[in-house]
Amino acid sequence: MAGMATHVITGAGSGIGAAVARRLYERGDELVLHVRDAGRAKELAAEFPGAKTLVGDLADPDKLSWAFSHQTLPDRVDSLLHIAGVVDLGPVGELTPKSWRHQLNVNLIAPAELTRHFLPQLRAARGHVVFVNSGAGLNAHADWAAYAASKHGLKALADSLRHEEHGNGVRVTTVYPGRTASPMQAKVHQQEGKEYDPSRWISPESVATTILMALDLPRDAEVNDLTVRPGR
Repeated sequence: MAGMATHVITGAGSGIGAAVARRLYERGDELVLHVRDAGRAKELAAEFPGAKTLVGDLADPDKLSWAFSHQTLPDRVDSLLHIAGVVDLGPVGELTPKSWRHQLNVNLIAPAELTRHFLPQLRAARGHVVFVNSGAGLNAHADWAAYAASKHGLKALADSLRHEEHGNGVRVTTVYPGRTASPMQAKVHQQEGKEYDPSRWISPESVATTILMALDLPRDAEVNDLTVRPGR
Protein backbone atom coordinates (compact mmCIF):
# COMPACT_ATOMS: atom_id res chain seq x y z
CA MET A 1 0.00 0.00 0.00
CA ALA A 2 1.52 3.29 -1.10
CA GLY A 3 1.51 6.12 1.43
CA MET A 4 0.05 6.09 4.91
CA ALA A 5 -2.86 3.65 5.22
CA THR A 6 -5.42 2.93 7.95
CA HIS A 7 -5.67 -0.63 9.25
CA VAL A 8 -8.29 -2.13 11.55
CA ILE A 9 -6.69 -5.04 13.40
CA THR A 10 -8.10 -7.67 15.75
CA GLY A 11 -5.78 -9.67 17.98
CA ALA A 12 -3.08 -7.01 18.19
CA GLY A 13 -2.33 -7.82 21.81
CA SER A 14 -0.14 -10.87 21.19
CA GLY A 15 1.30 -13.31 18.69
CA ILE A 16 0.79 -12.67 14.98
CA GLY A 17 -1.50 -9.70 15.59
CA ALA A 18 1.07 -7.93 17.75
CA ALA A 19 3.81 -8.56 15.17
CA VAL A 20 1.66 -7.15 12.36
CA ALA A 21 0.64 -4.12 14.42
CA ARG A 22 4.27 -3.34 15.29
CA ARG A 23 5.39 -3.52 11.68
CA LEU A 24 2.59 -1.27 10.44
CA TYR A 25 3.05 1.15 13.34
CA GLU A 26 6.80 1.41 12.78
CA ARG A 27 6.33 2.40 9.16
CA GLY A 28 3.89 5.16 10.12
CA ASP A 29 0.52 3.72 9.18
CA GLU A 30 -2.63 4.51 11.14
CA LEU A 31 -3.87 1.75 13.43
CA VAL A 32 -7.36 1.07 14.75
CA LEU A 33 -6.94 -1.71 17.28
CA HIS A 34 -10.01 -3.73 18.11
CA VAL A 35 -10.04 -4.87 21.74
CA ARG A 36 -12.47 -6.73 23.98
CA ASP A 37 -12.78 -4.17 26.79
CA ALA A 38 -11.73 -0.74 28.03
CA GLY A 39 -8.87 -2.12 30.13
CA ARG A 40 -7.29 -3.77 27.11
CA ALA A 41 -7.82 -0.59 25.11
CA LYS A 42 -5.81 1.38 27.67
CA GLU A 43 -2.96 -1.15 27.55
CA LEU A 44 -2.68 -1.13 23.75
CA ALA A 45 -3.03 2.65 23.56
CA ALA A 46 0.03 2.88 25.80
CA GLU A 47 1.91 0.36 23.67
CA PHE A 48 1.04 2.11 20.40
CA PRO A 49 0.86 5.85 21.14
CA GLY A 50 -1.41 7.62 18.68
CA ALA A 51 -3.26 4.47 17.66
CA LYS A 52 -7.04 4.44 18.01
CA THR A 53 -8.93 1.66 19.77
CA LEU A 54 -12.32 0.15 19.15
CA VAL A 55 -13.99 -1.80 21.94
CA GLY A 56 -16.26 -4.81 21.39
CA ASP A 57 -16.31 -8.40 22.60
CA LEU A 58 -15.80 -10.84 19.71
CA ALA A 59 -17.25 -13.57 21.91
CA ASP A 60 -20.61 -11.77 21.77
CA PRO A 61 -21.01 -10.74 18.11
CA ASP A 62 -24.70 -9.91 18.59
CA LYS A 63 -23.64 -6.87 20.64
CA LEU A 64 -20.90 -5.56 18.34
CA SER A 65 -23.30 -3.34 16.42
CA TRP A 66 -24.53 -1.78 19.67
CA ALA A 67 -20.96 -1.29 20.92
CA PHE A 68 -19.88 0.38 17.69
CA SER A 69 -22.91 2.70 17.72
CA HIS A 70 -21.44 4.31 20.86
CA GLN A 71 -17.99 4.84 19.33
CA THR A 72 -16.50 6.66 16.37
CA LEU A 73 -15.60 4.37 13.50
CA PRO A 74 -12.80 5.37 11.12
CA ASP A 75 -13.90 7.21 7.96
CA ARG A 76 -11.29 5.37 5.91
CA VAL A 77 -10.24 1.72 6.12
CA ASP A 78 -7.51 0.45 3.80
CA SER A 79 -7.33 -2.96 5.39
CA LEU A 80 -9.29 -5.05 7.86
CA LEU A 81 -7.05 -7.69 9.44
CA HIS A 82 -8.84 -10.53 11.21
CA ILE A 83 -6.13 -12.04 13.41
CA ALA A 84 -7.81 -12.71 16.77
CA GLY A 85 -8.81 -16.28 17.52
CA VAL A 86 -9.49 -18.81 20.26
CA VAL A 87 -8.98 -22.57 20.48
CA ASP A 88 -10.43 -25.22 22.79
CA LEU A 89 -9.47 -28.78 21.91
CA GLY A 90 -11.55 -31.84 22.69
CA PRO A 91 -13.18 -34.87 21.10
CA VAL A 92 -16.63 -34.48 19.61
CA GLY A 93 -18.01 -36.74 22.32
CA GLU A 94 -16.93 -34.28 25.02
CA LEU A 95 -17.21 -30.81 23.45
CA THR A 96 -20.07 -28.82 24.96
CA PRO A 97 -22.36 -26.40 23.10
CA LYS A 98 -20.70 -23.60 25.07
CA SER A 99 -17.29 -24.52 23.65
CA TRP A 100 -18.70 -24.80 20.11
CA ARG A 101 -20.45 -21.43 20.35
CA HIS A 102 -17.43 -19.63 21.80
CA GLN A 103 -15.10 -20.75 19.02
CA LEU A 104 -17.65 -20.15 16.27
CA ASN A 105 -18.47 -16.71 17.65
CA VAL A 106 -14.88 -15.47 17.95
CA ASN A 107 -13.37 -17.24 14.94
CA LEU A 108 -16.20 -16.95 12.40
CA ILE A 109 -19.32 -14.95 13.27
CA ALA A 110 -17.49 -11.93 14.72
CA PRO A 111 -15.21 -11.58 11.66
CA ALA A 112 -18.31 -11.69 9.44
CA GLU A 113 -19.97 -8.99 11.55
CA LEU A 114 -16.86 -6.79 11.61
CA THR A 115 -16.55 -7.14 7.85
CA ARG A 116 -20.19 -6.12 7.41
CA HIS A 117 -19.63 -2.97 9.43
CA PHE A 118 -16.49 -1.90 7.57
CA LEU A 119 -17.44 -2.84 4.01
CA PRO A 120 -18.56 0.70 3.05
CA GLN A 121 -15.16 2.12 4.04
CA LEU A 122 -13.31 -0.78 2.40
CA ARG A 123 -15.22 -0.30 -0.85
CA ALA A 124 -14.53 3.43 -0.86
CA ALA A 125 -10.80 2.84 -0.33
CA ARG A 126 -10.63 -0.22 -2.62
CA GLY A 127 -9.21 -1.87 0.46
CA HIS A 128 -8.09 -5.29 1.58
CA VAL A 129 -9.55 -7.87 3.96
CA VAL A 130 -7.10 -10.39 5.41
CA PHE A 131 -8.30 -13.46 7.29
CA VAL A 132 -5.63 -15.20 9.34
CA ASN A 133 -6.95 -18.74 9.25
CA SER A 134 -5.04 -21.91 10.21
CA GLY A 135 -3.88 -25.20 8.82
CA ALA A 136 -6.99 -26.48 10.60
CA GLY A 137 -9.02 -24.49 8.10
CA LEU A 138 -7.87 -26.92 5.42
CA ASN A 139 -7.60 -30.21 7.31
CA ALA A 140 -9.33 -31.34 10.49
CA HIS A 141 -7.77 -33.82 12.91
CA ALA A 142 -8.89 -35.63 16.03
CA ASP A 143 -9.78 -33.31 18.94
CA TRP A 144 -9.85 -30.26 16.66
CA ALA A 145 -13.49 -30.47 15.46
CA ALA A 146 -14.88 -27.20 16.84
CA TYR A 147 -11.83 -25.09 16.04
CA ALA A 148 -11.46 -26.61 12.58
CA ALA A 149 -15.16 -26.12 11.87
CA SER A 150 -14.85 -22.44 12.72
CA LYS A 151 -11.80 -22.11 10.47
CA HIS A 152 -13.36 -24.08 7.60
CA GLY A 153 -16.27 -21.64 7.90
CA LEU A 154 -13.84 -18.72 7.84
CA LYS A 155 -12.46 -20.01 4.54
CA ALA A 156 -16.00 -20.09 3.13
CA LEU A 157 -16.59 -16.54 4.37
CA ALA A 158 -13.41 -15.30 2.69
CA ASP A 159 -14.10 -17.12 -0.58
CA SER A 160 -17.66 -15.78 -0.80
CA LEU A 161 -16.57 -12.26 0.12
CA ARG A 162 -13.87 -12.34 -2.56
CA HIS A 163 -16.40 -13.15 -5.27
CA GLU A 164 -18.93 -10.62 -3.97
CA GLU A 165 -16.53 -7.69 -3.62
CA HIS A 166 -14.13 -8.20 -6.53
CA GLY A 167 -16.12 -5.79 -8.68
CA ASN A 168 -15.87 -3.17 -5.93
CA GLY A 169 -12.08 -3.38 -5.92
CA VAL A 170 -11.86 -5.03 -2.49
CA ARG A 171 -9.10 -7.63 -2.26
CA VAL A 172 -9.51 -10.66 0.03
CA THR A 173 -6.63 -12.81 1.26
CA THR A 174 -6.62 -15.84 3.52
CA VAL A 175 -3.38 -16.80 5.26
CA TYR A 176 -3.08 -20.34 6.62
CA PRO A 177 -0.22 -20.41 9.14
CA GLY A 178 1.06 -23.67 10.54
CA ARG A 179 1.93 -23.84 14.21
CA THR A 180 3.25 -20.46 15.27
CA ALA A 181 5.12 -19.57 18.46
CA SER A 182 2.47 -17.66 20.39
CA PRO A 183 0.42 -17.76 23.61
CA MET A 184 -2.26 -19.68 21.68
CA GLN A 185 0.28 -22.34 20.72
CA ALA A 186 1.42 -22.62 24.31
CA LYS A 187 -2.22 -23.25 25.29
CA VAL A 188 -2.61 -25.87 22.55
CA HIS A 189 0.44 -27.74 23.81
CA GLN A 190 -0.91 -27.60 27.35
CA GLN A 191 -4.22 -29.05 26.16
CA GLU A 192 -2.36 -31.73 24.20
CA GLY A 193 -0.23 -32.56 27.23
CA LYS A 194 2.97 -31.82 25.32
CA GLU A 195 6.07 -29.80 26.17
CA TYR A 196 6.09 -26.44 24.38
CA ASP A 197 9.28 -25.42 22.59
CA PRO A 198 8.69 -22.17 20.66
CA SER A 199 11.90 -22.60 18.69
CA ARG A 200 10.28 -25.48 16.77
CA TRP A 201 7.56 -23.30 15.29
CA ILE A 202 7.11 -20.32 12.97
CA SER A 203 7.84 -16.95 14.54
CA PRO A 204 4.96 -14.45 14.50
CA GLU A 205 7.26 -12.02 12.68
CA SER A 206 7.59 -14.44 9.76
CA VAL A 207 3.81 -14.68 9.40
CA ALA A 208 3.62 -10.88 9.66
CA THR A 209 6.04 -10.65 6.74
CA THR A 210 3.72 -12.73 4.56
CA ILE A 211 0.71 -10.61 5.54
CA LEU A 212 2.50 -7.36 4.71
CA MET A 213 3.60 -8.85 1.40
CA ALA A 214 -0.04 -9.47 0.49
CA LEU A 215 -1.05 -5.97 1.62
CA ASP A 216 1.73 -4.26 -0.29
CA LEU A 217 1.30 -6.14 -3.55
CA PRO A 218 0.62 -3.77 -6.48
CA ARG A 219 -3.00 -3.44 -7.58
CA ASP A 220 -2.45 -5.54 -10.70
CA ALA A 221 -2.26 -8.70 -8.57
CA GLU A 222 -4.00 -10.27 -5.60
CA VAL A 223 -2.96 -13.07 -3.27
CA ASN A 224 -6.05 -15.19 -2.59
CA ASP A 225 -4.64 -17.97 -0.39
CA LEU A 226 -1.26 -18.24 1.26
CA THR A 227 -0.07 -21.26 3.26
CA VAL A 228 2.85 -20.83 5.66
CA ARG A 229 4.50 -23.86 7.27
CA PRO A 230 7.36 -24.31 9.77
CA GLY A 231 10.68 -24.31 7.94
CA ARG A 232 12.44 -26.66 10.34
